[in-house]
Amino acid sequence: MSGAPFRRTGREWFSSLPVCILLLAVVIFSTSSDIHNQMLRMGEHFWSGYYKLRADPVQPTCNPDRDIDAAVAAELAAGPDDDDPFADLLGAVEKDPVMVRRAIERQILECREDHADYQQVVESTTTGVVIFRSVELFVGDLIAFGLASQRFMLIFLVMICAATATLTRHHIAMRAMETRTDYMVSYSLQTVANLMLLSSTFLFRQSSIDAGNDPYSQRVMLQTFWVLGFAGLALASAWRLARPPADLQPGGSIGKALLAVPLYTHMCFVSGGYFIAIGHTTGVGIYLGSLMELSDMFLNVALYVWVGMMLKQTRMATLVFNVFRPWRMPPELLAVVAVLVAAVPTAYTGASGIFVIAAGAVIYSELRAAGARRHLALAATAMSGSLGVVLRPCLLIVVIAYLNREVTTDELFSWGIWVFVLTFGMFAIVAMSLNRQNKVDLAPASEAFPAMLRALKPLLPYALVLVGVTLLYRFALNVRLDEFSAPRLLPVMMLGILVYEHFRYGRKSADASASLAGEAAERPEKRNQGLEKSVRTATNDTTAEIGALLLLLGLSVSIGGVIERAHIMDMFPQAFDSPWAAMLLLVGILVVTGMIMEAFGAVILVSATVAGIAYASGIHPIHFWMVVLVAFELGYLSPPVALNHLLTRQVVGEAEVKAAIAESTTFYERYERIIMPLIAMGISLILVAFVPLLFYA
Repeated sequence: MSGAPFRRTGREWFSSLPVCILLLAVVIFSTSSDIHNQMLRMGEHFWSGYYKLRADPVQPTCNPDRDIDAAVAAELAAGPDDDDPFADLLGAVEKDPVMVRRAIERQILECREDHADYQQVVESTTTGVVIFRSVELFVGDLIAFGLASQRFMLIFLVMICAATATLTRHHIAMRAMETRTDYMVSYSLQTVANLMLLSSTFLFRQSSIDAGNDPYSQRVMLQTFWVLGFAGLALASAWRLARPPADLQPGGSIGKALLAVPLYTHMCFVSGGYFIAIGHTTGVGIYLGSLMELSDMFLNVALYVWVGMMLKQTRMATLVFNVFRPWRMPPELLAVVAVLVAAVPTAYTGASGIFVIAAGAVIYSELRAAGARRHLALAATAMSGSLGVVLRPCLLIVVIAYLNREVTTDELFSWGIWVFVLTFGMFAIVAMSLNRQNKVDLAPASEAFPAMLRALKPLLPYALVLVGVTLLYRFALNVRLDEFSAPRLLPVMMLGILVYEHFRYGRKSADASASLAGEAAERPEKRNQGLEKSVRTATNDTTAEIGALLLLLGLSVSIGGVIERAHIMDMFPQAFDSPWAAMLLLVGILVVTGMIMEAFGAVILVSATVAGIAYASGIHPIHFWMVVLVAFELGYLSPPVALNHLLTRQVVGEAEVKAAIAESTTFYERYERIIMPLIAMGISLILVAFVPLLFYA
């Protein structure tokens, strides 16, 4: 397909383009707040008292030249105040001439000050002030509009992307659809689940209207858009059900077909079935509506996915791998390095699953090109998003600190560094000792180091772009790159890198990945697509991924509501005499939670239920949340769901996973991609959970 801007497919016109506009709008609205703050400072710098100049002055109506003696005489001659409620009760009170004169003098003084201020504002309101004020007020109105529309933008984003994921068979499931039975069962159950979501949100909307809410109020309008969105999603799944593709294999079994049903569908049946059973049919709609309370967080998740997809369109990952190629590392050591390097972008993409979606395919292909066996490459890809979630500026930790006043982001990030060192060290030990098939025979430093320095040279422009955007925001907008500003800075950085690659490489440049190690003849050439096509391709990938991820997150919140309303946690003691016993139970609960729920929904649930038990049992809040993060990552790597492995399979392809299994001869080799991360994270969790108790319990 041509890269011409107006040559787009139907999906790009009706899905990717609107999503791109929405994501850019989120960045613009959030950045406009920074711009507005700087404009207010600038206005105050150039025009002292600018806050008075932001609106046209109103001329005072009082008389500054009022005759004091006449005013005093008139006041003394007047009767009691008709508005005085105590006049009839206390009788007439004789007025003191001295006090009356002082009061009138104060009134005249204030009047003269008001006139002086008015005159000063009129004289200061120059043409420059009027022009600057118009721009500043426009930016202020833009911010107000952005804040007011944020929740609507999230609904549009979720529904457009969820419909795209449905139409493109991109929802997250235990296995891909391969047979006709898989397809029919999956889309039949998706249609039923979408109709359940439609009916729940419709009944929730109706109950709001019956309660006296205006049908055109923001609250009811949001519910209306949820109804319309799920109606569209139900139509999309029904349309897909009626049009099975021709490339499906015949046959299949119901048992395997149920594994091809998206996870959000299973969650919908569990939560929807529970709420129907207790006569609370609006339950799922209520919990989906609660997403609006954290709309900025979920929009940030979408931005992080977009950043990851744009990263996928650049040469950065390949160029980083080129830096390590001159050392001729064995595949096991290169896998360790890949997981280490991946920790930083993981922290900047919000959560492990987002990074696996964004960069998993690149990591897998680079490890395979370096000679890594399939199982090792799959294990490293699944682990690539697991270590950086404890590092600054990970969005997940920001959410934890937002929901729990017992901890701060600085405390969590400070201790997160040590947890990262532990988990990385454990993975390195396991990868280099367990089933290692290659000797560590590195190239001589005299040979590798100069080549490594040469490989760093192509990365310098990328570093300059990143630093340049950071400094621009720092000095022009007074915004530092941290966990709060990262969602709006990173898209600008990635767009800057795509602009650089557009002008640097043009449309004829081959991928830099073949510049070292003589691989150009063996690896397919990746040509620069141009800026518009790169952004378009990244957004195409983003739409389906956002739909799959945010719908899964929304239903995770609903599952959390089931656990909360069913009072499952009430079955356990609300406090333990021994923090050791409490930790043992909590570790099990947290790992299981990580197995069945997406990270952000799981954090919301744990904050509302489990955290209080930990605090009451004498477990330090920071210690508890470090355990939570490691336990969640272990859960995302653990069967039966193993979300990170599902995402790895989704980005790598079902064929590669099947090829890995086909190469296996023993039980360990068949499941090495799962067992290796489990051992590394399992040992890390035990150490993180119980060793600190030795010092304060």
